[in-house]
Amino acid sequence: MRSQDLIEQLYRDRYVGFRNALAPVVGSREQAHDIVQEAFARALRDVRKLRRRESLAPWVWQIAMNLALRERGRLSMDELPQELSILESERDPELAAAVRTLPPKRRIVLFLRYYADFTYGEIAEALDIAEGTVGATLSQAHATLLDQLMSKEVAP
Repeated sequence: MRSQDLIEQLYRDRYVGFRNALAPVVGSREQAHDIVQEAFARALRDVRKLRRRESLAPWVWQIAMNLALRERGRLSMDELPQELSILESERDPELAAAVRTLPPKRRIVLFLRYYADFTYGEIAEALDIAEGTVGATLSQAHATLLDQLMSKEVAP
């Protein structure tokens, strides 16, 4: 299969996940839609820069995240504001509040895992971290969220 075909297939398979993961970064689903469209257009234009086919999703994600950060006038994920959340508060206010307390890197790993449907390996490559760090980060995020949610249930 040609690289362009693989990019088109990735778009069909993961557009919604990319959009949902980027919406909190840029502030709306509409802006995220535009960012994802632009990221895939750039990927098609620059497909010759792709080193390995199995790196396609992380490579496109890096393009999309860089565009999103530029859109927000930020330079890195560490600068993401705390109010950004992967959940709409109306759906589950306690969980949304708990997620907002996570450090930005933990939130982005959660985004990629549960909204963009990335594997641990894809997350590691997209964020340029070790795969073990992905697992540890998710474990820490889960523990923090569980502690926060359990403490709310116990509170009078």
